[in-house]
Amino acid sequence: MKTFMLTLCPVVMMFSFLASCSTPDNEDLKFEAFAKEYLDQLLQMNPEFATSLGEHRYDDRLSDYSRTGIQAQIQFQRQSVDRLARLEMSKLSVPNRIDYAILQSQIQSALFQLENLREYEWNPLFYNAGNAVYGLTAREFAPLRDRLKSVKARLKAMPAVLEAARANLGNPPRVHTETAILQNKGNISLVREELKTYLDQAPELIPEFASVQKQVIAAFESYGNWLEKDLLPRSNGNFRIDENKFRDKLRYTLDSDLSLEQILERAQSDLQKTQDELYQTARSLSKTATPETSTDAKKRLIREALDRLAESRPSNETIVALAKTNLEEATQFVRQHSLVTVPQEPVKIIVMPEFQRGVAVAYCDSPGPLEKNGETFYSISPTPADWTPARSASFFREYNNFMLKNLTVHEAMPGHYLQLAHSNKYKGSTPIRAIFTSGVFAEGWATYAEQLMVEKGYGGLEAKMQQLKMRLRLIINAVLDQKIHAAGMSEKEAMDLMMNEGFQEEGEAAGKWRRACLSSTQLSTYYVGNTEINEIRKAWEVKKGPISDLKTFHDIVLSFGSPSPKYVRNLLGL
Repeated sequence: MKTFMLTLCPVVMMFSFLASCSTPDNEDLKFEAFAKEYLDQLLQMNPEFATSLGEHRYDDRLSDYSRTGIQAQIQFQRQSVDRLARLEMSKLSVPNRIDYAILQSQIQSALFQLENLREYEWNPLFYNAGNAVYGLTAREFAPLRDRLKSVKARLKAMPAVLEAARANLGNPPRVHTETAILQNKGNISLVREELKTYLDQAPELIPEFASVQKQVIAAFESYGNWLEKDLLPRSNGNFRIDENKFRDKLRYTLDSDLSLEQILERAQSDLQKTQDELYQTARSLSKTATPETSTDAKKRLIREALDRLAESRPSNETIVALAKTNLEEATQFVRQHSLVTVPQEPVKIIVMPEFQRGVAVAYCDSPGPLEKNGETFYSISPTPADWTPARSASFFREYNNFMLKNLTVHEAMPGHYLQLAHSNKYKGSTPIRAIFTSGVFAEGWATYAEQLMVEKGYGGLEAKMQQLKMRLRLIINAVLDQKIHAAGMSEKEAMDLMMNEGFQEEGEAAGKWRRACLSSTQLSTYYVGNTEINEIRKAWEVKKGPISDLKTFHDIVLSFGSPSPKYVRNLLGL
């Protein structure tokens, strides 16, 4: 996926008007026509993105990663800026004004990424081609034979992507090259071994695939050798994107009215409040009658409680089965307590594909409503085979049985899976807000879902301990994000913050340091989103009184697609 795209959510290319909208005037029609033309050309230029949306006209192609292709992307976005500026936003209907603002921000963000951030020059992860194949095999949107023909066409185009990487990459940060080496090995495994599972179901295609697979594997192996022997020794670039670029990128990522300084100030205040709540919960769990007075004593009690919980933990062999059980329990709980409408679309818990590992522990992969197979994947990464027993134990202490309950709430029910399923049902006069999903809204809802479940008693005090620990994590994420990239925070300072103030295991903290180095601004979406979703609920209660029907309230909040929380607040009249 191109890195200039935000977290994306597939949509249908034809939409009906919202029932509350009047017949559009000429300006509305002009905007809707422009939005359709823009998206049509965007998808044609970005075939992998189109596939992820469920648009399969371009499944036999890959994006042009060459300098010529990059310049074509820049020219397209510049022309789009000019065309959009000719439309009068004030004459649009309210839903179209929101879509206009979202599209304007997305185009500006794309230009910022291409012209200022220029990751194609320093981030080898930009060229990870594995998703281009995985997106065609994971879901049965068409007969397997047809999908494999598209796979074959994309395999033939992959050496050109790798050549573009060699030509474009200059001086990457070392951590990016190391991760690219890991993912490249996963790509080789994908083409050599995982494709065999599908080809065995269509054996008549094996002979014509053999030479293509051989060529692509050779290209990946040569590229891997280049990454290790050529690029890695000269990977001395700074992973910190600097304060000015961070501010600009944060503005586009969040689409929020909160400034960098306001986010940090709020986060530091909420860190202390959450630690206090975690201490009180640890006291209740430990049945400690006498309150502690010193900060060190309070932290010691919290650690003791968390250490006891960490003794109940899964393994590589049991984690997926346990997550399935948790999903069933959480789904039943949501239904019993009438918290929000539960989707009918299936969700499958899977082991994270090797080529996607190295950045996050888990993710939710939601289909687009264009897909004939609407299956969602809740993907969990096992510990790598080369980890020591001590490091693996640290991982599962962090993701113990109770934390896994919370993780399943976040990624699946009623978190990302549920929210994205609601979002995919949104229909409006343009598909803009559904295609350009707000990561702030998505992560805000998922973290709000965690606290909602605990609020209603899910998992008892043990689950509440882990949810509060996760809340500390999302707060610290926002601090790390800006302090690392805009203020020069060191690895030691970051590790101390995560382990001493967030009670994280050393392995989790080390992984988060690496993730923060590999990304920028995304880690802020959790805290800012959670803050703004909670403020929506508070504003609703101030205006309308206590909420007696949470299901109706949540269904309304989720009915607008996935725009930034500030637009949801506007649509709710708050």
